[in-house]
Amino acid sequence: MCAPSNVAVDQLAQKIHSTGIKVVRLCAKSRESVASSVEFLTLHYLVRHLDKLVDKGELYKLQLLKDEQGELSAADEKKYKQLKRETEQEILHNADVICCTCVGAGDSRLSQMRFRQVLIDESTQATEPECLIPIVLGAKQLVLVGDHCQLGPVVMSKKAARAGLSQSLFERLVVLGVRPIRLQVQYRMHPALSEWPSNTFYEGSLQNGVTANERIQHFVDFQWPVPEKPHFFYNSLGQEEISATGTSYLNRTEASNVEKVVTQLLRCGAVPSQIGVITPYEGQRAYIVSYMSRNAALRQALYQEVEVASVDSFQGREKDYIIVSCVRSNEHQGIGFLNDPRRLNVALTRAKYGVVILGNPKVLSKHPLWNNLLTHLKESDCVVEGPLNDLQTSMVQFHRPRSNYYARRFLPGGNMEQQPEGGAAPQQMPEMGMAGMLPETEVARPAGFGQQTPSLPGGFQQPGHFAGVEPPLYGQSAGSKPQSQRQRKKSARDKKASSQQSQQSQTEGYSPMESSLMSEGLDNLTLSGLSQDPFDALSAHGIAPSGFDFKSQDDSASQSQGVPEGFDFKSQDTADEMMEHNDTGSLLDDAAGL
Repeated sequence: MCAPSNVAVDQLAQKIHSTGIKVVRLCAKSRESVASSVEFLTLHYLVRHLDKLVDKGELYKLQLLKDEQGELSAADEKKYKQLKRETEQEILHNADVICCTCVGAGDSRLSQMRFRQVLIDESTQATEPECLIPIVLGAKQLVLVGDHCQLGPVVMSKKAARAGLSQSLFERLVVLGVRPIRLQVQYRMHPALSEWPSNTFYEGSLQNGVTANERIQHFVDFQWPVPEKPHFFYNSLGQEEISATGTSYLNRTEASNVEKVVTQLLRCGAVPSQIGVITPYEGQRAYIVSYMSRNAALRQALYQEVEVASVDSFQGREKDYIIVSCVRSNEHQGIGFLNDPRRLNVALTRAKYGVVILGNPKVLSKHPLWNNLLTHLKESDCVVEGPLNDLQTSMVQFHRPRSNYYARRFLPGGNMEQQPEGGAAPQQMPEMGMAGMLPETEVARPAGFGQQTPSLPGGFQQPGHFAGVEPPLYGQSAGSKPQSQRQRKKSARDKKASSQQSQQSQTEGYSPMESSLMSEGLDNLTLSGLSQDPFDALSAHGIAPSGFDFKSQDDSASQSQGVPEGFDFKSQDTADEMMEHNDTGSLLDDAAGL
């Protein structure tokens, strides 16, 4: 059993051990000195603690001698390594389950072993090459467990992400037609906590396997604003700051409020190890830990057991109570990581009994996703302010969310029913599910493109990108070098000349007024970032705006070359180049064979 991170593997080993199955946790040799909650299950620990076994007495003596002297003679060292290898292989072969990271599956200690069944947990968070490592160890049955609505692979190189590395093997198999099985019953969260994530991220399909009474801890006397809804948004108007490292953010007011909420939970009887604090910024994480150690109202040891970590660290895990610190509070700079729906989904679905969100609602409400969440909480009187022992419903007025492609295609209903300023009728967009939503850095696709594969087997929507990858510029293929200023000017002149010729040919046979109107309409057409409805309408009729190059658009290649059904261009920005060399068919054959 594998997972992309050591934290997830430790969780797997612990859960499997609790069932009574013999499990061994294989760590990389560089991590053998790192403390772990499942250290007693690790291979190096089991090898070192064999003093009670008579047949392993020689290995134990050599180990003691090496620890005392620091080194062994050449003959003893050779004998020690041989005995250690034999012992490791014996322990591994006697285990029912071996747990390691995906990369750790390439360890030399597993090179001679073959595994018929391979399970990869959190597979949507692993890159494709990572998943291939355990698969090549003789797998006959492969199980990929993951949620494409949560965090995807972390790829630092934007060039590699554009080339397709940010797409997981799970997503690729779904796109290729492998029917996934969705588990539609959740057994973790209080029903009130699962309501909004289910409606927003999973189209309302999640069912609750636990009741509200089963998710109430009667020994914890924490006063929720609405007793039957154990969550609230705590209005915190502190200003964000750049952290000491210069690469992150912190918010002192929110850190102070986090300490107050943690203290209140501890006083009400909550267990410190079951309280988690999630923040998307390392600067805020470090400041909260420091603040709680310096300003602890209770014993400092209690606060040390409270885990403060990033969203990525909490993926696949759970706590009884979760406190989310949003950090961002500014007028014009945006909200950064908070705008990623996958991160918000993970943060809100980690708690079993209660969630507290701290942030500035005036700033967050400008963004459609957060506006939807805040509106949901305000309808239940769960947006509050004031001291924790006397919380009052906040009367703050939310900003109108920014109308863009992101809002219309992701949020249920979005802003499509609202009249934009000026009284103009809202422009209708094609209905799409969760997968149709693109982040602010993605370029919207033409109208005809999304109709090629509207849905996937099992009701799944085609997964999108949330890795914050910058798309290539218009007329520039992925991976190509940026043009010089002289080249850009020459390219602009050539495009303008060809556009004028195209307009002249299109206006032949029309009256002078009709010709001028057509010319005026095309010349004044602008591509407004993500809101490209005018462009979608024109491209559907084969009309290109002035200066626009269809060669960099995915739908041009699909119409001219013929794209196989189900092929995903969103994460394959190099597809245009492959189409020119007719390599798409072989690529799909290879993927299907895998």
